[in-house]
Amino acid sequence: MFKIEMKKIIYLLLGVFVVSSFKATEKPVKILIAGDSTAQSYKEERDGLIRGWGQMLPLYIDSQTTVVNHAIGGRSTKSFIAEGRWERLLSETDAGDIVLIQFGHNDSSTRPERHASYQQYEENLLKMIREVRQKKAIPVLLTSVVMRTFVNGNLVDDRLKGYPVIMRKIAREHQVDLIDINLRTRDFITMLGDEASKPYYRWVEPGMDPVKPEGVKDNTHMMEKGARQVALFVAEGLRELDLLKLSRNFNEINE
Repeated sequence: MFKIEMKKIIYLLLGVFVVSSFKATEKPVKILIAGDSTAQSYKEERDGLIRGWGQMLPLYIDSQTTVVNHAIGGRSTKSFIAEGRWERLLSETDAGDIVLIQFGHNDSSTRPERHASYQQYEENLLKMIREVRQKKAIPVLLTSVVMRTFVNGNLVDDRLKGYPVIMRKIAREHQVDLIDINLRTRDFITMLGDEASKPYYRWVEPGMDPVKPEGVKDNTHMMEKGARQVALFVAEGLRELDLLKLSRNFNEINE
């Protein structure tokens, strides 16, 4: 009887050891970000008060998930690929990772090194989706943050042209997860109105920002308050897609 009980205990301990060993060797999921200046990580001593949502995203996700932010200002799908940045991101991508792809602001630029026609934009996004899937990782498309332009008290969202529409079309036709940040931010800024939405963007009075001592009125980039809000939208979108656990102190941070 004693021998039988001892065998049970040994098997139980071995089972616990095997499960624990498996969990210890299991690689944590990474979130990798491909994008532009609205997602970029900034340093205050160099860049001042501007912030990107990518650097705020870790506040809203589980501590077991690592964020690797490759977003950089001034890049489009075209230049991000041409400069080798996409290849570097892919080299860091493992099976099961999540790759967030957000472009559009600079694809619409007239600068030749940035500009991607609608057709080129679609082709570039499809290339990214295909190559992420080849790595057995998960591509997630994010439409661009709305540009804060008010005319006669109404938000006018026309500078991004047709790029968000194309991204939505790709997501629908190719069964790609989509977080419609353009729609979420557009609704949010519309709700706030002209004056109340300014603190979310880089509207800085003279003397407030050492990098911009003369002040700045920037309707594209975010202050910390705005970057946090967009990061929250991204985290909520990932949760809705059942791809992510939110941070345990999510509610506390969001208050």
